[in-house]
Amino acid sequence: MITFLEGTLVEALPTHVVVGVHGVGYHVFIPLSSYDRLPPVGGQIKILTHLQVREDAHVLFGFMSAGERDLFRLLVDHVSGIGPKSALAVLSGSSVASFKANVVAGDISSLSKVKGIGKKTAERIVVELKDKVGIAAAWEAASAAHAPTPEETHINDAVLALISLGYKQVDAHKAVKQTLDKGGAAQSSEDLVRGALKLLI
Repeated sequence: MITFLEGTLVEALPTHVVVGVHGVGYHVFIPLSSYDRLPPVGGQIKILTHLQVREDAHVLFGFMSAGERDLFRLLVDHVSGIGPKSALAVLSGSSVASFKANVVAGDISSLSKVKGIGKKTAERIVVELKDKVGIAAAWEAASAAHAPTPEETHINDAVLALISLGYKQVDAHKAVKQTLDKGGAAQSSEDLVRGALKLLI
């Protein structure tokens, strides 16, 4: 698996780049969101990659941020009917944060405006990815509109900590809210995690 390429940017177009690495030129398909962040041609580049192995070819897709690659993989691996080209179209037509916010909100209308994504596919995206995109995206969306309060930050941190321990998002959020209701808003995220664990175990 090729995880990234580091070398010289030989060619840059909105749909693909060529990266020279030790005398070998790699052709890499990219979304528009990554094209906007490329260095000048001739400059040094490190680009994250995803390798698709097909019967007739090995195809590289490249991204200038981990968030873009993660979303690309989520779409390709978990949403039926979405292949690499459609996933690139999603990244070209929407930022990672706004796409995740639309998924969490179940905003079919906004999702189906992306080129190549119809209403049926948008509905599948929401069903398949809502849980996987998770609580973090909801807070990202909230912070884009207004900075979260300290209480909201503590709740978010506590929920994410519980999810990393293997608890489901819904259960983690419920336990944190119950802990908050019992102890008041002055609790730290550590207090919330400890209290929630008592309810979950």
